Amino acid sequence: MPAAADFASLADPYRRELLAYCYRMLGSVDDAEDQVQETLLRAWRSYGEFEGRSSLRTWLYRIATNTCLRALETRSRRPLPSGLGSPAEDPGGPLAPDRAEVPWLQPFPDALGTGGLSDPAAVVSARAGMRLALVAALQYLPARQRAVLILRDVLGWHAAEVAELLGVSTAAANSVLQRARAHLADVAPAEDELREPADPADRTLLDRYAAAFESADIATLTELLRADAALEMPPQPHWFAGREQVVHFLRSRVLTEPRRFLLVPTSANGGPALAAYLRADDGLFRAHAIQVLTISAGRVSRIVSFNNAGLAAAFGLPAALPAAGLSAGTAARRP
Repeated sequence: MPAAADFASLADPYRRELLAYCYRMLGSVDDAEDQVQETLLRAWRSYGEFEGRSSLRTWLYRIATNTCLRALETRSRRPLPSGLGSPAEDPGGPLAPDRAEVPWLQPFPDALGTGGLSDPAAVVSARAGMRLALVAALQYLPARQRAVLILRDVLGWHAAEVAELLGVSTAAANSVLQRARAHLADVAPAEDELREPADPADRTLLDRYAAAFESADIATLTELLRADAALEMPPQPHWFAGREQVVHFLRSRVLTEPRRFLLVPTSANGGPALAAYLRADDGLFRAHAIQVLTISAGRVSRIVSFNNAGLAAAFGLPAALPAAGLSAGTAARRP
């Protein structure tokens, strides 16, 4: 058995991509971290049996795939509210109780996959296939189909490589891939929600959105939303579709006064995101949510607000911010 330091030097370069892979499989950063730790522990224990017939990377992916498949045997898929039912019809009506018992889909902090990478091409590659809409759609696939589709269509592995990893024939791997693609086509959202982010104008739009949200500027928010915009807020099961419904809900339930929120820019799932801090009675702004935005055709088409204060730590953000010296839009525009 190799010394821990020796094995770590060999395996650590693959840790970030393994984490992203496990996240795509499981839909949870927490579960992905657990499975990466399990993968590396299993690899360390059995490294003496590694004969080098495949690359170390392929061998680690084989172990990671098996650990994820085992984990998925006892876990239900991680949904978004839109995956559980139709949108709510009355944005001014009573909300259903939060469903904390549901294993909701989680956002993935881009820094966990790209931190330390200096090559722009490597950053783009690390973010490939991380869009929240795609990861949500992947959760509908049977576990084995999910693994094959991620390896082939997201990570670009060859059919023979996937077949070797799974211990099946190339024909069998291709058959699983075709079923996975057909299944995904039935559940995937509109293609513009799956595109990779590239438009520099998205940054300006994000700043305008943040400033309007902080100042409770409903008119500007209305202008920035697409007509078919949607709002989801797990663990709240109710969600809203259509600009009118979204704006009505924000006006009546969320943005009831200016300076109630501060927004800090971050990135998640390969695209723009904002950490929302809610003003508390003690004057501090406390972590409240991570908003993951989908931008298409120059407008915001979807807001998924993960209302979980604990996510701030995963994004490397503080649990609270002082109010002094911060005004509308300041937090959103600072580096």
